[in-house]
Amino acid sequence: MTLSAEETARKSADVMWKDDRATQDLGAVLEKIGPGSSELSMTVRESMVNGHGLCHGGYIFTLADSAFAFACNSHNLRAVAQHCSISFLAPAKLNQKLIASASEIHRAERSGVTDVTVRTADGTVIAEFRGTSRIIGGTLF
Repeated sequence: MTLSAEETARKSADVMWKDDRATQDLGAVLEKIGPGSSELSMTVRESMVNGHGLCHGGYIFTLADSAFAFACNSHNLRAVAQHCSISFLAPAKLNQKLIASASEIHRAERSGVTDVTVRTADGTVIAEFRGTSRIIGGTLF
């Protein structure tokens, strides 16, 4: 039985989620998954706030990186980050819901490029992330 691209993305995400303790510990929720795309959300908890009373950038990066991971692994090919960068554009605050939307913009042979926008629930852009992925061989299922 051949799975559709949507079914492959969903099954890949389910397999990844099962063992992804880092994303689960963020309190993240996988809101959407599709071929080359994903959307994860999390709420900024007290333990995520830095000395300025703002969400520590490392948590924002981790959310974006997790959305990137689900998007670039959505084809049932094991992929890891080769390079990532992030620009922080606005602060995130305690109790704000953050939404990371990932979209694969290029995939060829063993490499891909995925952009992730992190927004608040009201649409304010918090950060822009770009990740380069590398397929390492093997499948998720």
